[in-house]
Amino acid sequence: MTISLELDPEMEARLKAEAQSQGIPLAKAAERLLAQALTQRSGPPGTLTVVEFRAILAALAEGAENLPDLPTETFTRESFYRDQR
Repeated sequence: MTISLELDPEMEARLKAEAQSQGIPLAKAAERLLAQALTQRSGPPGTLTVVEFRAILAALAEGAENLPDLPTETFTRESFYRDQR
């Protein structure tokens, strides 16, 4: 299948640079980039790539170094529900 695209000058320059860096024709570089984009997004809805998952974990862990270091025994069922008797 053939697809025609209008690229702005910046996008065109980036695509040309990508093709040159890989030593492949411009059309092949565009094909590879499209295939990569489709592969990364091809999972079922609600799934994450490894990169996305790691980014979420890193965001959650941000500032965790300031949390107190508590012993494991602190986290018991009773400690969470002690007021509900």
